[in-house]
Amino acid sequence: MPNKFANLAPRVTVAVIGIPMMLYISYLGGLLFVLMVLGIGIASLLEFFTLAKAKGANPQTIPALLGLSALHLAFFHEQIQNFILPFFADRGGISLLMKLQLFLTVEFLFLTIVLLIELFRNKGSIFLNAGFTIFGVMYVGVFLAALTGIRELFGAEFPYSMAVQFIPETSMRTDENIHAMTYAWGGWTVISIFVSIWMCDTAAYFGGLSMGKHKLFPRVSPNKSWEGAVWGFFGAMVTMIAFHHYFLPYLQFHQALIIGGMIGIFGQTGDLIESLMKRDAGVKDSSNLIPGHGGVFDRFDSLIFVAPILYLYIDFVVLS
Repeated sequence: MPNKFANLAPRVTVAVIGIPMMLYISYLGGLLFVLMVLGIGIASLLEFFTLAKAKGANPQTIPALLGLSALHLAFFHEQIQNFILPFFADRGGISLLMKLQLFLTVEFLFLTIVLLIELFRNKGSIFLNAGFTIFGVMYVGVFLAALTGIRELFGAEFPYSMAVQFIPETSMRTDENIHAMTYAWGGWTVISIFVSIWMCDTAAYFGGLSMGKHKLFPRVSPNKSWEGAVWGFFGAMVTMIAFHHYFLPYLQFHQALIIGGMIGIFGQTGDLIESLMKRDAGVKDSSNLIPGHGGVFDRFDSLIFVAPILYLYIDFVVLS
């Protein structure tokens, strides 16, 4: 049994240092948050390409990193627009792309450039090279960029009719106060996602160590158990309910339950998918960058998979 806890010390050390910093940046939002998520995305994509090279591919690293960065900035559309527009206010204005238009334009340009480069590159199979390049940016880039999208839903896009329910009809109900309140909710929402994923992982880890008897998916991850998965699921649910009660009044109780359930199910699914990728590539960890955790891709595999699902639910259901 002691061997099972051998890597606990480095895991705790990294958590004590990294978690407060990530949560603080998540609460602040803005460009600093985008840069943090972008940094996670870049590191994860580079590790993904290491797995791709183990399968004989030669992915296009530079175009992929540029495409990933552009996709993240597409979700930061509102604040980019607020920065650019004042420069043209005295010149008759300027026409800018809508967020969806910008996102689709970036995707179209990225796909076109990758294929054109592969036409002249002559470095093996186009199916492997372009396939891994595009898949890496779509999976790591688009999925993780959705977290930036979640954070920015709580700016000008937040429904006014929902926000004013939480501010008395007094002189305090100003656009500035409403924006500050909703943007703070966005920070707490992202924090709740991070903490729910971490609690899911922690509950699954200790639940599996102490009670795990029935293998969850032995072909992909032989150490995971159904008992651990159940502990992880309820860990995510309880955490999200607690955040709803104390920090997220805009959520209804059943919506908090659904978000916690999504994290408990799809977060663990993302971990299994990344384990399948590593097993196919014949490696244990995507890298050794984070002591006790492996690589960045290892640490954020659950977040990568669950972020777009949460973005769609929050945008189209909770805030509709």
